[in-house]
Amino acid sequence: MFASLDLPFIFAALLGLSILIYVVLDGFDLGVGILFPFATPDDRDTMVASIGPFWDANETWLVLAIGLLLVAFPVAHGAILTQLYLPVAVMLVGLILRGVAFEFRAKAPLKHKRAWDGAFFTGSLMTGLSQGFMLGLYIMGLSYTWWHVGFALITAVFLTVAYSFIGATWLIAKTEGPLQKKAVEWSQGGIWGVVLGMGAISLATPFVSQRIFDKWFGLPQILYLSPLPALSGLLVGLIWWKLRRLPMAGDRFAWVPFAASIALFVLGFAGMAYSFYPFIVPEAITIYEAASAPESLAIILVGTLIVLPTILAYSILSYWIFRGKATPLRYD
Repeated sequence: MFASLDLPFIFAALLGLSILIYVVLDGFDLGVGILFPFATPDDRDTMVASIGPFWDANETWLVLAIGLLLVAFPVAHGAILTQLYLPVAVMLVGLILRGVAFEFRAKAPLKHKRAWDGAFFTGSLMTGLSQGFMLGLYIMGLSYTWWHVGFALITAVFLTVAYSFIGATWLIAKTEGPLQKKAVEWSQGGIWGVVLGMGAISLATPFVSQRIFDKWFGLPQILYLSPLPALSGLLVGLIWWKLRRLPMAGDRFAWVPFAASIALFVLGFAGMAYSFYPFIVPEAITIYEAASAPESLAIILVGTLIVLPTILAYSILSYWIFRGKATPLRYD
């Protein structure tokens, strides 16, 4: 049944889709946590409520991505995670800290609530920074040199800012009143960090290898790819223009910055995917070299075609059920 399919490509696409959905969905709820120090205690309750029904399900996409990497590309799984062992450990500690703090901040005695708020922020920051470091090191070929580590540290900061930005746009859509106005201000500051981060990655990536440079600047590729930076520029302009006019009467167009931010993330991810294809370990191992046996991939695909739509369905359902404005989280 699957003999004629390009199974490594299919699984690479599924892996990329899982990572993209995770970055967007868990990105905004990490961003909400990163913004905690700038909010009042009452605002923090509403901010947590805005992500309460979703944050746990959002992390499912990370589990799915790592699972696909392990079963479909075991060689790449070993090579990538071996090089990223320390930042992965930091990320896991951050995710655990977030999960514990999320539950305890609402149940612990009031005098301890501030400490758990700090733990939620710390866990969010650790997760964002570690993921940004991993991204930067991956772009640089997973090798530890002073230059590569320096670039990874810069990427860590910019991805964390990008998470805070998409988190702020989420709050614009999900809150109202003074908190919504604060979220607009946070977004206005954060968008420039996103622009700088995307610019730094876009400038650095083509110089990682001659192959990537030729894919972007050779002819006729440069003509075909020119819409990508143009669309990115238009989206940044749209977000900035809309932020200067929000909030509007009747809460009109409050969703536009968040939707445009998602589109911006998708374009950035598409550019990276194009740059590194067909390599899954940059300039070292292709998806075809790292893939499991075709017979194994065929069996795994059957399970994936059941699991992936299920995750999509309950994610969409949860966002539909809990649509509308958030109210402070309560457990009574």
